[in-house]
Amino acid sequence: MAKKFIDVMDTTFRDGFQSVYGGRVLMNDFFPAVEAAKMAGINHFEFGGGARFQSLYFYLREDAFEMMDKFRDIVGPDANLQTLSRGVNTVMLDTGSKELIDLHAKLFKKHGTTTIRNFDALNDVENLKYSGERISHHGLKHEVVVTMMDLPPGCHGAHDVEFYEKTLRGILDAGIPYDSICFKDASGTSNPQKVFETIKMARGLVPEGTHLRLHTHETAGVSVAAYMAALEAGIDGIDMAAAPVSGGTSQPDILTMLHATKGMDFDLGGLEIGKILTYEKELQNCLSDYFMPPEATMVSPVIPFSPMPGGALTANSQMMRDNGIMDRFPEVIAAMQEVVEKGGYGTSVTPVSQFYFQQALNNVMQGPWNAIAPGYGKMVLGYFGKTPVAPDPEIVKIASEKLGLEPTTENAIDLADADPTKSLQHAIDELKAAGIEITEENIFIAAACQEKGIAFLQGKGELNVRKISEMKKDCGDDSMGNGNYTVVVDGQKFSVQVAEGDANIQVTAVNGESVSANTSAPIPSLNADELEIKALLPGSVWKIILNPGDMVNDGDVIMILESMKMEIDVVATRTGKLNSINVATNDKVVEGQVVAVIG
Repeated sequence: MAKKFIDVMDTTFRDGFQSVYGGRVLMNDFFPAVEAAKMAGINHFEFGGGARFQSLYFYLREDAFEMMDKFRDIVGPDANLQTLSRGVNTVMLDTGSKELIDLHAKLFKKHGTTTIRNFDALNDVENLKYSGERISHHGLKHEVVVTMMDLPPGCHGAHDVEFYEKTLRGILDAGIPYDSICFKDASGTSNPQKVFETIKMARGLVPEGTHLRLHTHETAGVSVAAYMAALEAGIDGIDMAAAPVSGGTSQPDILTMLHATKGMDFDLGGLEIGKILTYEKELQNCLSDYFMPPEATMVSPVIPFSPMPGGALTANSQMMRDNGIMDRFPEVIAAMQEVVEKGGYGTSVTPVSQFYFQQALNNVMQGPWNAIAPGYGKMVLGYFGKTPVAPDPEIVKIASEKLGLEPTTENAIDLADADPTKSLQHAIDELKAAGIEITEENIFIAAACQEKGIAFLQGKGELNVRKISEMKKDCGDDSMGNGNYTVVVDGQKFSVQVAEGDANIQVTAVNGESVSANTSAPIPSLNADELEIKALLPGSVWKIILNPGDMVNDGDVIMILESMKMEIDVVATRTGKLNSINVATNDKVVEGQVVAVIG
């Protein structure tokens, strides 16, 4: 009897890169490995979408559409090239309008995509209807998704087999066109028995011959067991990655699964161990200069209690490392449990995983529920769709007060359509104002990446790739590079800025008292009636709202910082006159730095 053929998708070049390097891998560095993968017999790749769209414009000075075209040229016309889309969010953290969702499908088809895996983090079927229809309309294969995870202990009401059956029935009853169905566990927390029962349920519910897939991560250490359970239950396809971007926060290694299924009646894509070894050697050579975050290789037994997906974990930890607060990372992960419990049980996958992380970070850095991350607040208020269960009423009340928004039950896509700033015309206007050519690609880049997309198109994009050789060059053998650091002097912790030359920098003690470190132009002492306004988190100045001399009331927004993919309002804490703004747009700031003074 012939072995059952199991389709293998190689996630190395999307989810692998995202899970290990935060998506920051340059195309010309990894293209030789794509050629090696092709030679190894791999014909199904995840090659874009998800964070591997925005990250190219945000950090790599690369065009995602150009990368996709070149990838297609390497693998040839017959390969199944797959991308990841977040339903009404497409490749963004925010919701998109119908015209943006349509343009997303059109352009991804144009630039070499075969299949789009399409999910909604809330498992709100309403968010899958239009996006799925447009994917099919433009001639792409639509892989519709049910998102999975395990809930923290003591939580119930979602993320069990009954809940997944309800979601799948909703997809089928809605008549959403699809070519395959994927059960996607971005945090890798679903226990194997639940995986087995879910796949068995789905196999009995969908029409005969329906292609079913499972996607998981090794983050919690049960991915291989989950895949084995899925194979036993009748799965048709699984996702794997190649070393060094396999295991840990990523998917199980191809070689690991080939070994795990030895002697069983499964043919994993016809792949051969020897050829995969050659491919992995080439990939390791390609990535040898990239900094490997230690947390990317970890398997954490506590992840099921604070479900943090691999694709977001390293991206966030790297941002914390960049901002000098990596020492608080364990606290943030621990704080996620309460954030998930009170947030309505949305699946911990982008964008909801980012919302969870941002709120957990706020709770650690600013005190529990003293500040509401905009994404998390809008989620519990209903602006991203219906959460699996009702969020905690007290948190809904706090979010409403902090954000100045009322709860809503309107469909997320209708809310986006009603927002003129989310129209394609708004993106066109931004391009015209910047003197940039109006093309469909540029419109989408401007709409999906906003200011950073415009900056890229102007040739001003940021390059932030973490290479070992560059880190050594910047730091030398013993010196510190420019940036934000935390130092300890006589047992007292300080946040400091380091810069070349006679720069105006500031040292801030943990007690919040500022100490001038500028020998050429000391900061003047405060008058008795003056009040310092300080940055609550490290980040950069995104927008300055008010000007020196303006009268302010308690709670007025003075400026907005960008930190950890969040917009942080810096507000007046009393009524008075704004005597000074101590920073400029795009300036880097450290926690506790004085950014304004009120008289």
